[in-house]
Amino acid sequence: MILKNQHFVIIATLLVSYGCKDSPTSLKNIEGKRIQVNYATPPSDSIEQVIAPYRNRINQVLDSTLAYSPKVISKTDGMLNTTAGNFIADIILEQLNPIFASRTGKNIDFVLLNFGGIRSIISQGPVTTRTAYEVMPFENKAVIVEMDGKGVRAMVSYLIRSSQAHPIAGLQILVDKDKALQAVNIQGKPFDENRTYFVATSDYLVSGGDKMTFFKDHLSLTDSNYLIRNVMIDYFKKVDTLKAAVDDRFVQIN
Repeated sequence: MILKNQHFVIIATLLVSYGCKDSPTSLKNIEGKRIQVNYATPPSDSIEQVIAPYRNRINQVLDSTLAYSPKVISKTDGMLNTTAGNFIADIILEQLNPIFASRTGKNIDFVLLNFGGIRSIISQGPVTTRTAYEVMPFENKAVIVEMDGKGVRAMVSYLIRSSQAHPIAGLQILVDKDKALQAVNIQGKPFDENRTYFVATSDYLVSGGDKMTFFKDHLSLTDSNYLIRNVMIDYFKKVDTLKAAVDDRFVQIN
């Protein structure tokens, strides 16, 4: 009887030990559901308390007045050149040339940006940091490329074919009523196909954006490490009133 009891205890212990072992597990099923998050979703007070100070500070920085615009500056108020395009291209030339000259001993000859890169008007009234983000929301940097005469001629041909007000500065293009080229002037002097020119543009365009493939044959490239949007912000900080006009930098003579 004692022996039987010992056998029972041993068997019971083994069964309990086996039952306590972790059994291997495997994923059998995953269930999920879509939770719509929109303005109808009630805000979380705890999350709002964390976010509010940061949001308030960001809005304070974005909405502080830097300058004043006496009129609306738009990319649609001209045919081949516009107030917004001219204004932004002029800013790039003015702000970048001292930087480029200090690094290389050379000067920027002209500027070319793209019409589609301007995403908003500059409204009449106070001009803020937010204004620059609205006009130029992309993280595009300003770069300066050296181009030979052949490349510049291809650029001019592109601008004439596109018939769009791509922003330019330091460059003048005159075409007749049939869009035949009449004259190209750079910094007030006739275009010389036998020399090279330094062109300020964006890293997006140099990579072939907006089908500006003529940039691929550039001779050299200088990265300013300066976002075009930040160029605008720094310019706003140093002036009181913005000045922009449609002029004769790209015109069709009837």
